[in-house]
Amino acid sequence: MKLVNIGFGNMVSANRMIAIVSPESAPIKRIIQDAKERGTLIDATHGRRTRAVIITDSDHIILTYLQSETVANRMSEDEDVIDDEEEEDE
Repeated sequence: MKLVNIGFGNMVSANRMIAIVSPESAPIKRIIQDAKERGTLIDATHGRRTRAVIITDSDHIILTYLQSETVANRMSEDEDVIDDEEEEDE
């Protein structure tokens, strides 16, 4: 299982992520509000401004203070490390 750091030591399974989106649009704000009402919202901002919203395959919505690009880069960095380790094993 690959974990991605989303800030403050919080981790999310990369395999469960469906999308990383900006919180600015009205449809995303509705998704956040619906998740709050359903109890599936996870706020990992530690009181900071929400800069990215992660949508998972289990319908959990995760708020993070990191930008979407930063989370995506951390996902790709993890893949590069795994690829390098696989090449060394051969």
